[in-house]
Amino acid sequence: MTNDMTDDEKEQPQIYLITPSEFDLTTFPDLLARCLDTVDIACVRLLLGTTDDIRIAKSADALRVITHERDVALVIDSHVLMVERLGLDGVHLTDAARTIKTVRKDLGADAIIGTNCYASRHNGMTACELGADYISFGPVGETNLGNGHRAELELFQWWSEMIEVPCIAEGALDDALIRTFAPHADFFGFGDEVWASDDPAATLRTFAAAMI
Repeated sequence: MTNDMTDDEKEQPQIYLITPSEFDLTTFPDLLARCLDTVDIACVRLLLGTTDDIRIAKSADALRVITHERDVALVIDSHVLMVERLGLDGVHLTDAARTIKTVRKDLGADAIIGTNCYASRHNGMTACELGADYISFGPVGETNLGNGHRAELELFQWWSEMIEVPCIAEGALDDALIRTFAPHADFFGFGDEVWASDDPAATLRTFAAAMI
């Protein structure tokens, strides 16, 4: 995949798909393939709750075949050491700007390195200065998870006007929020909103339509 995450030109937002934290390896790869064949997706993030490195490796291997056949980037959540070993495109960090510089040195210039900066403009700017390819802000919607701090529309408005590094809006999204944030977000990170539905591919189509 060419790194669309660094495209300077502001266009219609793209989809950044986040896997469930737990899934069945006998069925999920086919479900993911259907989703990728239904709408254009720029990147998939492998997000597993397990610390079993064998389980993570098997999952990554299965999803890498699906994503790379379709020229879609596959990044892994947090596990920096697995990126090169498993032939992945990069890593998504969860510590804002703390390890960006070290990870960039370890993985090199071609790896996609993004980081979650939650609702902090300062951390986002610092991460950009240290070499992040994209910044994730969230949650955007109402949720009982996390510390209760939402990434507000004003943050995305300011970011889209002042910063060239792309930003992802994620967390408790719905159609109304997607339409509101679409003019100011480069990517939407969809996860549980998709997988909790009866038809994930159809849900993605609905979300994609709301982004226009």
